[in-house]
Amino acid sequence: MGSTLPLYLQIQQHLLRKINDGEWPAHHQIPPEERLARDFGVSRMTANKAIRDLVQQGYLTRQPGLGTFVTDRKAESSLVDVHNIAEEVRGRGHRYGNDVLLAEAIAADDEVALRLGVRLGTRVFHTRIVHRENGVPIQLEERFVNPRWVPDYLETDFSRHTPNEVLVAACPITDIEHVVEAIRVDSVTAEYLEIDVSLPCLSMIRRTWSGEHLISYARLIHPGDRYKLRSAVHRSNA
Repeated sequence: MGSTLPLYLQIQQHLLRKINDGEWPAHHQIPPEERLARDFGVSRMTANKAIRDLVQQGYLTRQPGLGTFVTDRKAESSLVDVHNIAEEVRGRGHRYGNDVLLAEAIAADDEVALRLGVRLGTRVFHTRIVHRENGVPIQLEERFVNPRWVPDYLETDFSRHTPNEVLVAACPITDIEHVVEAIRVDSVTAEYLEIDVSLPCLSMIRRTWSGEHLISYARLIHPGDRYKLRSAVHRSNA
């Protein structure tokens, strides 16, 4: 028995199956509307609607005069702002999840003390969380928080609320520092991210302030083939 789905949805399912199975990778050119209309026995208008909807959903992009291509749907974060990673994932229409590996109080070592602006040995809060998109790890977050400014940090259920949500609620962020570099990770980190140890990764060091107070220092590691960083700057005319 044939499908009862509207014809344009049948075309969409066909296109999404090709994309999600990896048969059509990012930047692959899909068949033109005329061919899809002929293959599915529909009008060109129906094929156009199927493609147009997937363009609006971010799966495809049109390039005038060239055709329609599969988009690069790597996870993306801004270098200018700090966003809740859970909202970013859901905003792409995907499922967010995480693995809370550690939530503890520790004595700051040399690096943490320097980055967080506290004395060596100061008690600080430490969390280690793997963030997932559709079940796939996209970020390992290692975060250190000054308890003076966020005393209830460790009382959070991090399976329901991200560290970003907690920090923004406690101390509105006014200043951000980002340092980004390409790195190779060790075997433990590779295991957390479920990648081969040879895969290049993106490392971001992030420090956040609320007014004069340095609130948090985080090391964020992303698999290079699953994540990209974006920066946009508006310059007004003089």
